[in-house]
Amino acid sequence: MDEENRYGLEKIIGRDSESKISKLLDFVDDEKIKGQDIDDPWYTRDFDLSYDEIKKGCEGLLKFLNANIL
Repeated sequence: MDEENRYGLEKIIGRDSESKISKLLDFVDDEKIKGQDIDDPWYTRDFDLSYDEIKKGCEGLLKFLNANIL
């Protein structure tokens, strides 16, 4: 999810007044990357960085789900 994806979703479903749309990196504890877009390895050629960001985001999302659902 990047800002372009968010814009497209809001164009389809309307304004996200309840803040239900999130980026994967919204769920990380690392303030340096929190809320950022995941670097696209197509352009950066840095697949390891993208993998690390996705992994951190998934771990944070799972932690969020465990805390808020279970």
